[in-house]
Amino acid sequence: MLTITGLSKSFEPSKPPILDNFNLEVGQGEFVSLLGPSGCGKTTALRIVTGLLNASGGEVWVDGKPSVGPSRDKAIVFQGFNLFPWRTALENAAYGLEVQGVNKATRLAKAKDYLELVGLGDRTGHYPSQLSGGQQQRVGLARALAIEPKLLLMDEPFGALDALTRETLQGLLMEIVTKKGLSVLFVTHSIDEAIYLSDRIAVMGVGPGRMIADLPVTMRRPRNDYNWRAEPEYAALREHAWELLESQLKLVSDDA
Repeated sequence: MLTITGLSKSFEPSKPPILDNFNLEVGQGEFVSLLGPSGCGKTTALRIVTGLLNASGGEVWVDGKPSVGPSRDKAIVFQGFNLFPWRTALENAAYGLEVQGVNKATRLAKAKDYLELVGLGDRTGHYPSQLSGGQQQRVGLARALAIEPKLLLMDEPFGALDALTRETLQGLLMEIVTKKGLSVLFVTHSIDEAIYLSDRIAVMGVGPGRMIADLPVTMRRPRNDYNWRAEPEYAALREHAWELLESQLKLVSDDA
């Protein structure tokens, strides 16, 4: 579903690139997390895939076609809720469809369906100020899902939430992704979040940002119906991921 080949990005020619020769594939229905220290280019890579940034070099393909800008095949959920305060939950959820030119009756009906899917069927008339942080992020998820993308891009979508809400939304996300058969590229700083959600974890290095490891997560799904942290694979995978991150954090501290 997604192929990234030789991706590079420089913001200033006189400084080292943020990304260099970054390569990644996400298969149909696959959930891949980008894990790495701050400053390694995770969000930059995601924004290039989304079309919000131009690459300095390399190629991005989505569903077998060159991807050089925003398209209906892709949707993104940000860490910030980015809702319009003057719009209701329903109107916010319908915004992507509105941009696509879908008529009002159709887009509101579809947005309502997706708000119900994320558990907000009884909050359609509420404004963002009347919703909790977790509920606002559910609206953001419904807005992304409503355009029915082939690829869902998520930039630390649960990072600003409390631990309980975060775990609740992680479980909800997995249910929806499985039901819809979506391909997902998910940015996170959390090893546990990456293990819980992912089929594969793409670990990124620094100076410049690049892939340093591709770790498969083979624990059975769904992972919310058993104590996945008690599995031997969890402990081994977490230790391996941490060792990789620790080596990159040492590089950052040595350069400071």
